[in-house]
Amino acid sequence: MRGRPVAPILDEVSARAHKRLLALQLGDIMKKSKISKKRLAEKLHASASQVDQLLDPDNTTVTLEALERVAHAVGKRLKVEFA
Repeated sequence: MRGRPVAPILDEVSARAHKRLLALQLGDIMKKSKISKKRLAEKLHASASQVDQLLDPDNTTVTLEALERVAHAVGKRLKVEFA
């Protein structure tokens, strides 16, 4: 087989899928709670571009600490588990 090994590719695809799901969930929470990007940035003491990174489904570099802060800012808990 040419190219990269399958396991790293699978890990990358899985990370993107998880981030896409989190970004969609956050977008839904913001919409239901009527929290704008600007307001979320204010709550997080962050810039608009940092909020855009959180909402970007392809950006998998978001830390658990950042996700925890976001969850708190929108009145939710972050739940992470192994399945």
